[in-house]
Amino acid sequence: MIHNNNISIKQTEDGSHTLYNKELDETYHSSHGAIQEAIHVFIKNGIDSIFSKEISVLEVGFGTGLNAILTHDYAKRYNKKISYTGLESFPLPKEIINKLNYRSEIPDFDLAIFNKMHKSIWNQNNIIDSHFGLNKINKTLQEFITEDKYDIIYYDAFGPRAQKEMWEKYLFEKLFKMLNIGGKFVTYCAMGQFKRDLKSCGFVVECVPGPPGKREMTIGFKN
Repeated sequence: MIHNNNISIKQTEDGSHTLYNKELDETYHSSHGAIQEAIHVFIKNGIDSIFSKEISVLEVGFGTGLNAILTHDYAKRYNKKISYTGLESFPLPKEIINKLNYRSEIPDFDLAIFNKMHKSIWNQNNIIDSHFGLNKINKTLQEFITEDKYDIIYYDAFGPRAQKEMWEKYLFEKLFKMLNIGGKFVTYCAMGQFKRDLKSCGFVVECVPGPPGKREMTIGFKN
């Protein structure tokens, strides 16, 4: 569990909150805008191009639950059914979650659903509503073993400077095997060695414009 004295709330340029991890000297989201980064990377350039009515999502780095609540909103808006697995080795304290200002910064934000996500039991499937099932896994990616396959992987780990161990090639080999054929992997990172590693694992790599403050982001496809 993360201790409160290592975590502080920061306001990003779009008005939304992110968290700063003092121990890693890293924020959970872009300082240019937490919500706009999440929408740009994981919704607009991620799940929005998967046309199935039922979609399985794996998120590496559940964190504040921002990507999960935005994905729920997307599922509700477009009448999708999402099976969402979120890996998080350091769950955040509820007193930190309760202070985040997503309620005022996300249009039509569903506080009851957000709270239900955070109150849901770890390491088991939870029915959030008719559009969304959630399984929060309290393990690292290195520890995580599954026979399940996913249509899309949100890679939202801390950056290579802060957590070099999360950007090792063998992890992307592991994730490639977890993807369905036709699936995709999306992340904010666009470092050259990282993209070369993805290609060597079998991904077809595409660079697209990044969110504010980043020139590029990366999408990997499993064809």
